[in-house]
Amino acid sequence: MPEGHSVHRIARQFDRNIVGRVVAASSPQGRFAEGAEMIDGRAATAVRAVGKQMFLEFDDDLWLRVHLGMYGAWDFAGEVVADPTIASANGRMGQTNQRGTVIDDPVMDAAGENSLTSIGAPRRTRVHVRMSEQTTGLAGDEADWPPPVVGQVRLRLLTDVTCADLRGPTACALQTPDEVSATIAKLGPDPLVDDVARGEEEFTAVVRRKPTAIGLLLMDQSVVSGIGNVYRAELLFRARQNPHTPGREVPDDVVRGIWRDWVRLLSIGVESGQMMTMDDLSPAQWRAAMARRDDRHWVYHRAGLPCRVCGTSIVVEEAAGRKLYWCPKCQA
Repeated sequence: MPEGHSVHRIARQFDRNIVGRVVAASSPQGRFAEGAEMIDGRAATAVRAVGKQMFLEFDDDLWLRVHLGMYGAWDFAGEVVADPTIASANGRMGQTNQRGTVIDDPVMDAAGENSLTSIGAPRRTRVHVRMSEQTTGLAGDEADWPPPVVGQVRLRLLTDVTCADLRGPTACALQTPDEVSATIAKLGPDPLVDDVARGEEEFTAVVRRKPTAIGLLLMDQSVVSGIGNVYRAELLFRARQNPHTPGREVPDDVVRGIWRDWVRLLSIGVESGQMMTMDDLSPAQWRAAMARRDDRHWVYHRAGLPCRVCGTSIVVEEAAGRKLYWCPKCQA
C-alpha cells in the first residue's frame, strides 16, 4: 500500500503536468463512467494530498477524491515534466514506487532497475524528462497518441500531451467542497499539511488517552495521517517502543518523539522517494540500501533475521490483519 510520502509525490506530479490544463476524462473500465463524464472537458485547478488520499479540483468546485488503497496506482505517459526527485523508468506511481533519489551515478537493484530514479517519469511515448538527459525505459511510436489502454483503467485523464491512468483504487469519487472538508476532518494530522506544532499536540493528546496498542494507533488514519505498515514498524523501533503498549501508557516524551520522527521521515520520503529509515550510513552503505529495499530498514521485512542493534531475531505477527515486525529485546 502506498504510504503518505508516495501520495504527496503523486500530487506533485499532477501539479506539474495536469493542473492548469483542460482534461478529457474517460473510464475505459466503465466503473467510473458517470464521474468521468462530469470531469470531461473541465480544467484541473488544484491538487492536494492529505495522508494517503489525494484530492484533485476541477472547474466549478468539483473535486475528485482518490484513495489508492492496497493495489491502486497511477501510470503516466506522454510529455511529463518530472520533479528532479520524481523519475521512473516505468512511469507507475502507487504501490510499486518505493525507490529513488536522482543522482548522476545510478544504482541498479536486484530487478535490474535504477533504484535511484523512481516515481513519476513517463513510460510511453513523446517523453520529455526534464530532470536529466536520460530517457531510458521509453517505448512506442511518437504517433501512438493517445497511448493504448492497458488493463483495467478506472479513470483516464488526458491533456493534449499527457496521460494519467488510474488502476485499482480503493476509492475514486467526486465530491463537493463541503464533502472534501468533511473527509479531511476525519483524518489525523499530516505534517506536510497541518501546522507541525499543533499536529504534535493533537497526536499526543489522542494517543495518550487511548487504551489501544500504540502499534495499532499509528495505523489509524484518524489518529495520524500517512503512516503505513513500513513506517509503523520503523518508527516504533527507532523509538524502542513495544508495539503492544496501550497508547495511554506510552510516556509523553516518547509519543512526541514518534511524531517528530514522523515529521522527519516523511520529509525524507517525499524528497527522495524512499522509505529510508536508517541513519548515519556511510556512502557505501547508502548505495547498498538504494540497491536493496531490505537494506533500508531496521526491522521491516526482517522476520527471523538478527536485529541490527542487538542480534535478537526479529519477530513478525499479525496485528489487525497486517504484519507487524519488531525486536522483542530492543522494544521490550
